[in-house]
Amino acid sequence: MPTLTRAPMAGDGAMIASMVTEDDVRRIAVSLPSTTEKPSYGTPGFRVKDKLFARIHDAGEAVVVWCADLEDKEALLASDPAKFTTTPHYDGHPMVLAQMAEVDTDELIELLTDAWRVRAPTRVRKAFEDERAGAWTASDPGEPCGIGH
Repeated sequence: MPTLTRAPMAGDGAMIASMVTEDDVRRIAVSLPSTTEKPSYGTPGFRVKDKLFARIHDAGEAVVVWCADLEDKEALLASDPAKFTTTPHYDGHPMVLAQMAEVDTDELIELLTDAWRVRAPTRVRKAFEDERAGAWTASDPGEPCGIGH
C-alpha cells in the first residue's frame, strides 16, 4: 500500500491537490496481484496476466485506465472534465485518460484497482477479493482494508 503524504497548504490555508507521478502509478499498479510492467505504445504499461489495464499516455501527463463499460466511461468523463478526458483513439472503447495533475493518490488507487478488476481473470480477481474480505473481517467489521474500494 502506498505511503500517503499530506497535501501542501496554499498561502490561504487551503489544501493544494498533490499531483501523482508516473512513479506513483507504477508503485500502485505493480502492488496489485499478478501485475507486470511491459511497454505499451512505447510507454510503461501495466498488465494483469498479460491483459493491459493501465498505461502512461504518450505525453506522460495522463494514465489510461480501463472502465467497466462505456456507461462507466461516460460517467467519469461527465463527473470532472478537467480530470477525465478521452481522445478519438479511445472512441468506442471503455477507457479514459486520468490527468495526473488532477488526480490524488486515493483516486489513483481506486482507478487502478477498478481497472485491474475489469481486466483480471476471474480466478485472480476472486483470490484478491477473498483475501481482502478475510483481511476486512479480521480487522474491523465496519471498514474494509487494503487498496481500492
